[in-house]
Amino acid sequence: MRLVTVVLIALLAMIQYPLWYGRGGWLRVHELETQLSDQQKRNADLKARNDRLAGEVQDLQNGTTALEERARYELGMIRDNEVFVQFVSPNEPIVLTPSAVAGPETSTRGVVAAAPVKVVPDPPSRQMLNDKKKAEKAKEKGAKKAPTAAK
Repeated sequence: MRLVTVVLIALLAMIQYPLWYGRGGWLRVHELETQLSDQQKRNADLKARNDRLAGEVQDLQNGTTALEERARYELGMIRDNEVFVQFVSPNEPIVLTPSAVAGPETSTRGVVAAAPVKVVPDPPSRQMLNDKKKAEKAKEKGAKKAPTAAK
């Protein structure tokens, strides 16, 4: 009777070993399920990023507001007859933290500088500057034509 019990226990141990540690064992299945859930999370994050970038591309192709927004924030451009005002606390030191700098996972837009900007009290508009250039060119043409007419 003892021999039969020992043989049955040995057979039971031989059956249990592949169930726990074998190629298709429970531990291997648990490890693969963990890897699968991690990969699905990464895929979901990348899909959200792709959707965000696709929307941005569509905005840039179809509308002017996205282009205007990029020109304003990345290049610091303003419209004619517009005044740019930036409030900076005079006593507060300027500190750029790593979280203030946009990474690739957040956005493709740049960061607006926190440094104070030189303020011009009454900046001339582009239209006024263009008018001055046209007037100067007209004077130059008039000055060149006057001596040729005298000959």
